[in-house]
Amino acid sequence: MKFFNTPAAKGWEELCRQAPGNTEKAWAEIRKEPRPFPGSARHHRLKGRLSTENGLEQWQYEVTGGGRIWYLVDSDQQTVWITYAGTGHPKATD
Repeated sequence: MKFFNTPAAKGWEELCRQAPGNTEKAWAEIRKEPRPFPGSARHHRLKGRLSTENGLEQWQYEVTGGGRIWYLVDSDQQTVWITYAGTGHPKATD
């Protein structure tokens, strides 16, 4: 797992401060199964225009009621790219 950009890394740090147990659980689940099937209410692929970015599938993990992690799955590079992590809903969903 790698951070796509600095804001994603900083958001991850904030999630770790505010919800350490849930963030650790999210990290473990994403690492183990980045494309869960079937998905769940907490862990699923994003839909519509948010479902892909840079040609890669984009997924979401709901860490808390408002906290989210968005990530891309790059099978060729065997890498999960964290594109968003934060304690609030991503602005792209507004």
